[in-house]
Amino acid sequence: MSRATTVNLSVQSRVQRLAMRALARVPLGGFTRKTRVNSDGERLAPEAAVVAFASRHVPGAGLMNGGVDASRVLLDQTSVALAQDFPPFAIEEDLSIPSAAGPIPATRYRFDEKGARGLIVFLHGGGFVVGSRASHDSLVRAFAVESGADVLSVDYRMAPEHVFPAAVDDCVAAFRFAVEKAADWGIDPRKIVVAGDSAGGNLSAVIAQQVRDDAVRPCLQLLIYPTVDLSTKRPSVHEFGEGLFLTSADMDFFAGTYLPLPEMLDDPRACPLKGDLAGLPPAHIVVAGFDPLRDEGIEYARALEGAGVSVTLERASGMIHGFANMGLISPTARAVVDRMADAAARAMDSVS
Repeated sequence: MSRATTVNLSVQSRVQRLAMRALARVPLGGFTRKTRVNSDGERLAPEAAVVAFASRHVPGAGLMNGGVDASRVLLDQTSVALAQDFPPFAIEEDLSIPSAAGPIPATRYRFDEKGARGLIVFLHGGGFVVGSRASHDSLVRAFAVESGADVLSVDYRMAPEHVFPAAVDDCVAAFRFAVEKAADWGIDPRKIVVAGDSAGGNLSAVIAQQVRDDAVRPCLQLLIYPTVDLSTKRPSVHEFGEGLFLTSADMDFFAGTYLPLPEMLDDPRACPLKGDLAGLPPAHIVVAGFDPLRDEGIEYARALEGAGVSVTLERASGMIHGFANMGLISPTARAVVDRMADAAARAMDSVS
């Protein structure tokens, strides 16, 4: 058992988890016609509507809850309250990745003893400010189970303590460490996927650009509702920027905290949409229909295609930002995560 991903739930979070377990057993189909419809005619899934409501009205259930330290603790708590249950894993190994800036904490997961199809280097979301291996423990376990691959979950440095490009430096170092260590873990280093959600999707896209000329690069970039251009607010920000977990105010705070100098917005390591996209690894991009980040994810997919990169795009129409962590209560979330894992597995298997 990984100590780094073990969270002792507060009384409030235990109550929330019991409520989520109860909700998971309630048929919500009858509520489908009562939820919000977006400008594209897509309807918000009932379970996503429940999470969105809680983020507005339940203390501690939002993405940001007071100061940064409190928000980090509460996000770990609420994420565990929504976590799926899994059987014991064969390997849960806490690691320390060496880097020029100091050790980078990480955890490697392997579901069973049969070995691994490949490796997913996973970078958690949270606006470069909150989030952790613990908050995304359930998601990476689902990836390990469904893909048959090991997962290396990385705790990169975050703002405001460490602003851009600290997170980028850590994540590039973690990917290169994975390439070096893969053979020791019984894995072909060519079968490494880089994956992340939200801010982690940003960092995954940046890694793909930064290691483009390395001897070994990712066989796939799996970008889950990624933020790829913090300099511009697209229509989805205006349509979904209030009341759906991730808010426009959250986005402004995250961008200003991570990128304190205006000129940083022009750096492709911060905004990968502004980078050179030619010759990058294939991408599987997932966006949510009710997510402020929806439009930039779609725009990045189109930009990659325009640069000659092979791209698959999935639009989870009824979902909100963060839905990949809602596996306990959302069959749709579980199905989409399964397809993400399948995309990773197919990319690994295509390496010859």
